[in-house]
Amino acid sequence: MFLDHPTLTATNSFTEPDRLERLSRVYGYVAALADLAGKQSFIEKVSQLHDHKGTLIVFWHDAPNEDEKAFFTQAWSSKMGDGSSNVEHEV
Repeated sequence: MFLDHPTLTATNSFTEPDRLERLSRVYGYVAALADLAGKQSFIEKVSQLHDHKGTLIVFWHDAPNEDEKAFFTQAWSSKMGDGSSNVEHEV
């Protein structure tokens, strides 16, 4: 079992707690996509997910490749996420 999950934060999370719930769903979606793609160590590269007013910011321990970035875009643009492709990456 992997225990070092990324930190989930959101702007206005105290007044809008659904933002953190949405990040949790997106994290699960991304983890499933990575599993299906056979990328077992992928999730260890992610340090934090932050929802900044509808933009997903992904913070990485190690630089992601384009496939790994695409997992987050797919999840965030789905009904589990924000429904937009507003995703930024920070290493």
